[in-house]
Amino acid sequence: MAAKRKILIAGNWKMNGLKKDARALASGLAKKMKKTERPAFEMLICPPFPLLGLAADAIRGSGVKLGAQDCHAIERGAHTGDTSAGLLANIGCKYVIVGHSERRTDHEETDKQVRAKAGAALNAGMGAIVCIGETWAERKAGKALVVNRKQLKGSLPSGANAKNTVIAYEPVWAIGTGQVATPAQAQEVHAAIRKALIKLIGADEAAKMRILYGGSMKPGNAAELLALPDVDGGLIGGASLNVVDFWGIAAAAS
Repeated sequence: MAAKRKILIAGNWKMNGLKKDARALASGLAKKMKKTERPAFEMLICPPFPLLGLAADAIRGSGVKLGAQDCHAIERGAHTGDTSAGLLANIGCKYVIVGHSERRTDHEETDKQVRAKAGAALNAGMGAIVCIGETWAERKAGKALVVNRKQLKGSLPSGANAKNTVIAYEPVWAIGTGQVATPAQAQEVHAAIRKALIKLIGADEAAKMRILYGGSMKPGNAAELLALPDVDGGLIGGASLNVVDFWGIAAAAS
């Protein structure tokens, strides 16, 4: 990993946790972060919407950042059940995950919709974590690079740069399955994404933009994955729900 790209360790809690769980998890990470001088990584937690306020209180002043798992593309209005990017920024969120494979599958979100949501996040002053990734069928068919390049081009918002946008490569077949892309597989896709970014945002910004790996990263494999030239952190699911495991992944970046 290039020295100018600071590793981002992002925890996606998905639809997990109650108040007591969120308080314990966020507080535990905050305590560890406060004891860490000049951390070699940036740490982010993305709880479910109802737990954002509680988590914000628990991590205040610690250096751990708060993010959301989704946002609406429209600033405000009659959209029952949705949450605007402006409101998320207002309560302290610094990032929003958009285009996660579970959103693309469960809610049939398109690249166009993901791009609009990412744009809303940027307009609200937050960073967008844009997720892309192939299914097992697509990988078996030799289409992994084609699929990721297509999703990247279709999902990247106007005005995206290395300061306001992060790409998360999440092989769908490795999410919550225990399967993990081999280092060679992960590096191949990450390198292809960075090469594609050159055409989309220019060589300088592409070299600085962070690309996270998002497929079952855990303490046991984090060091090997984070050592790859084009892997700049992780978007962590299951392991982010345990203080020891999540911190262990972050420690691998040191």
